[in-house]
Amino acid sequence: MNIRFTTYFNAAYCVMLIPSQIILTYIRPSYWLPGLEIVWGVLTGLIAMTTHAKQVYVLRVFLGLCESSAWPGMMTLLMYWYTPTELAKRMGFYHSCQAVGQMMSGALQAAISDTLNGHGGLAGWRWLFVINAIITVVWGFAGFFMIPDLPNNPNPRAFWFRKVHAELSMERLARNGRAEPKKMTWAGVKRTFSGWVVYFIAILYIATVLGTYGYVYFSLFLKSLKRPDGTPRWTVSEVNAIPIGGSAINVVFVWIWALLSDFLQTRWTLIVAQGIIGIIPCIVMSIWTSHPTSVPLSSAYASYFISFICLGTAPLIFAWLSDLIPQDPEARSLVVGVSVAGYYAISAWSQVLVWPASQAPYYKYGWQSALALLVLVIIMTCALRYIDVRYLLPKREAFQETLEGTVVGRKDSVSGLTDSNVAPGPSSDPDRKSVHKATVDEV
Repeated sequence: MNIRFTTYFNAAYCVMLIPSQIILTYIRPSYWLPGLEIVWGVLTGLIAMTTHAKQVYVLRVFLGLCESSAWPGMMTLLMYWYTPTELAKRMGFYHSCQAVGQMMSGALQAAISDTLNGHGGLAGWRWLFVINAIITVVWGFAGFFMIPDLPNNPNPRAFWFRKVHAELSMERLARNGRAEPKKMTWAGVKRTFSGWVVYFIAILYIATVLGTYGYVYFSLFLKSLKRPDGTPRWTVSEVNAIPIGGSAINVVFVWIWALLSDFLQTRWTLIVAQGIIGIIPCIVMSIWTSHPTSVPLSSAYASYFISFICLGTAPLIFAWLSDLIPQDPEARSLVVGVSVAGYYAISAWSQVLVWPASQAPYYKYGWQSALALLVLVIIMTCALRYIDVRYLLPKREAFQETLEGTVVGRKDSVSGLTDSNVAPGPSSDPDRKSVHKATVDEV
């Protein structure tokens, strides 16, 4: 059931992801994202009422359709509002919430099972879905009023958002060489898929995620360990608790990488750094799985925890994407969608082959394949850096010239509002050149 449980969800997620990115340019994000979130919450609550596995499978399909908008949609929305000195931090904070959720879910599950099991005639696991649904629906309705939509089309229901905020945001976009958000067009779709950026970024993103996937199997590693008398080394509760430390490391380092990226105004160096760090556990675990007696068990523990350090590449890659093609919001939306959909499509079948549960914890190809992928990540990142400086940067500079008049025209309308977080103008260092310029047709 577990394989089907995941497969149906992933398949639906892949199918809906790119259409959702396109729909997001036609329907207000404050309608689309919260609306799907509310539907997701209701469907989650319905799982508590199921009596057969087939019913769960059907619900999982629709859950995948609804959830496909959440992470990619928010990442795309953040690109519309924040400057190069702000974007990675916001993406990193949002991205880290996944790990925070994993840390809290275990405690929440235990608390609900202990306190609500049997209440109202429902088992504890059913109450878990009910509580999850209630929380989701409440926050979904809040999204109708809290999501600001787009700088050039702000949310009229956002009571906290003033008109001058939108004007300032538009001026900031122009000053930093960012094109205004616009609806997806067929010309934009053709332009995106006829270029190389969508494929390059998608492969880079997929390689980084799959290359750091070993941490997922930390619990299986802990379950497999035995004492000399054959009893489990760790209890069930300990197996559930120990990886929480890894999730905490994940959260902290996602923030560290994102903060450094914005502060130093560099993406590629920190992606390479994570790749290099990620290679260390891959090498150690490759040796340990082949010759367990040649590597201390403590090294295996350390390797799993080190692998949590390298999970902050996604915010940097997509912040870099926003830097690379700031003049083409249509392409950015599609590239995010293709990248995430590609990962789900590949992981749906590859992880069963590369990380089969029957081989846990001595995977024949898992850590070796991860090592190869991280080497690929390092090579691709360095190559993209070269291409960016040599070819893309001059095009971004040309695009900036077309926006200079726009900046001057908008300054008067926002002169009364100070902006302490406005990014500085371009510097001579291409890595710090946050004002990116290029004509759309040239990319």
